[in-house]
Amino acid sequence: MNLTDHLQEQVRLAAERGTPLAIRGGGSKAFYGRAVEGEPLELAGHRGVVGHEPTELVVTARAGTPLAELEALLAEQGQMLPFEPPHFGIPLPGPLPLAGEGGKDASRPISIATVGGMVAAGLSGPARPWAGAVRDAVLGVKLLNGRGEVLTFGGQVMKNVAGYDLSRLMAGALGTLGVILEVSLKVIPKPAQVLTLVQEASAPEAAARLSAWGRLPLPISASLHLDGRLHIRLSGTGLGVAAARNAIGGEAADDAVWAGVREQRLDFFRAEGPLWRLSLPPAAPALDLAGATLAEWGGALRWLRTEAPAAKVRAAAAVAGGHATLFRGHDGTGEVFHPLPPAALILHRRLKQALDPEGILNPGRMYAEL
Repeated sequence: MNLTDHLQEQVRLAAERGTPLAIRGGGSKAFYGRAVEGEPLELAGHRGVVGHEPTELVVTARAGTPLAELEALLAEQGQMLPFEPPHFGIPLPGPLPLAGEGGKDASRPISIATVGGMVAAGLSGPARPWAGAVRDAVLGVKLLNGRGEVLTFGGQVMKNVAGYDLSRLMAGALGTLGVILEVSLKVIPKPAQVLTLVQEASAPEAAARLSAWGRLPLPISASLHLDGRLHIRLSGTGLGVAAARNAIGGEAADDAVWAGVREQRLDFFRAEGPLWRLSLPPAAPALDLAGATLAEWGGALRWLRTEAPAAKVRAAAAVAGGHATLFRGHDGTGEVFHPLPPAALILHRRLKQALDPEGILNPGRMYAEL
């Protein structure tokens, strides 16, 4: 019995018995979302790149494939994932041991990002506003539904039904709608040149500059505002980057800052206490909440360190036209994601019922009701 058959049988038995399943990949995103109590469904051994067409800018990989391995393969062809996904894992030398393998590494705690976890979490890095989100790069998926049936969705393989792009619905669903087995992704060429510039700027000044630059044909691929300093990344041809540098100004800075913010290695992220992830209109003013803020995505993504009550944070985000997620600093039992409006909750329930009628796949990972 191959691993796909084994996973399929495990899901079928769980559905028959009504046993909840806790889907596990590399464990790098285990902190994200609510805690799940259930029988482990291990995917780390279901790995490998099954197709890569460099000229077509498409790659297909199994869910347990380490993200670092996929990115290394793409880099050999001068390519990359457009959305720059965070890893949040502990990189280990050499290949990840397969499920059930012996050896000294088999018993070590492993926290390593996988392709399936990347899609399930749906988290994008610094380039997201300019290159698109995870869901925008998903071309197709093969998954197990809550009945243990293998389904394949995506533009390359079959048309979706009922008006839903089910392949992209897997991005950010945290395994509550299906167990991802394989995913096909759009990739892009790496830019010929990358340059990071830094300027002194207050939060309002940074917002005004970013808004003005957004109306110009500049090769901006990332922004970061923290502690009165605005970082801008330019990516493109040598001539394009040079022209943009002259137009924007600022001092050259270390490109490593982008890995620091993507992987949350900066001192801002290492501080104690709750860490909120706020999705807001780029031009929204600073929220009237005590705490420290780091802004990305031209102001559309703001990380907030605050001890303010959760209800107050979510209310402030809603008034500003956005929503708030308690990203870190919670015990996994309360609300993590912004509460859904009644109509959206009904839609989520219908999707859950259609794909996981027994409610066994990562129950409660996103919302207690799901």
